[in-house]
Amino acid sequence: MVKGKKSIVKFVIDCTQPVDDKVLDVAQFEKYLHDRLKIGGKTGQLATSGVVLSRDRTKLTVASPAELGFSKRQLKYLSKRYLKKQQLKNYMRVVAASKNSYEMRYYAISGGDGDDEE
Repeated sequence: MVKGKKSIVKFVIDCTQPVDDKVLDVAQFEKYLHDRLKIGGKTGQLATSGVVLSRDRTKLTVASPAELGFSKRQLKYLSKRYLKKQQLKNYMRVVAASKNSYEMRYYAISGGDGDDEE
């Protein structure tokens, strides 16, 4: 019998804007996710279930076996919790950039210049 190659699903969290502005530390964010990601309802199961969490300079990548059914929504939830913990929730949001990626963006704040037309 020949076994097929196992399919892997990758999810990316792009933190380019806050990292460039030195607002967010990717290493701390990675550790936060590593400690709190749940597999089968339990934390601390990443290595045993084959989930790999890796970090670029500004991006975090979570690679999971497809049959595990890892939830992209869990990443958004934990990202929002991290922003709230760092007191950045009022300034940043987590937006789905594509099917398998999220992006951290600043809220668009209008300047409110007093340009009243008469």
